[in-house]
Amino acid sequence: MSTILVDNLTGKTSAGSITVTSESGAATQSLQQGLAKAWASWNSTTTVQDSLNISSLSDSGTGVTVNNFSSSFSNALFSTSGSHDRLGGNINSFLVNAFGTASVTTSTYTNAGAIDASVLASSNVHGDLA
Repeated sequence: MSTILVDNLTGKTSAGSITVTSESGAATQSLQQGLAKAWASWNSTTTVQDSLNISSLSDSGTGVTVNNFSSSFSNALFSTSGSHDRLGGNINSFLVNAFGTASVTTSTYTNAGAIDASVLASSNVHGDLA
């Protein structure tokens, strides 16, 4: 087995042109496009437990959290998903309210459909950084 130790990967054609070949060798995918560009996990007090490219979280009302990006996205057409677990309760719903180049706003709900701030939540974002 070989080991490659590097600090930076740069594509030969251009800086962002690194491709990864599928297991069968039939397809390739851009390495940069497949990476999460931001993610966070937080508790009900919007305290960040761990994150990537998140400068802060803002409480925008009961159960509504704004994830503020350290590095903005090139547009607000990114993909985001998330999940949460109500503290002491059931897994419920997670909704993305607003997309912006500098942030994404999410809210959490109980299984009865009521907004809920008593959660452990996480989200991830895939898209192009500015």
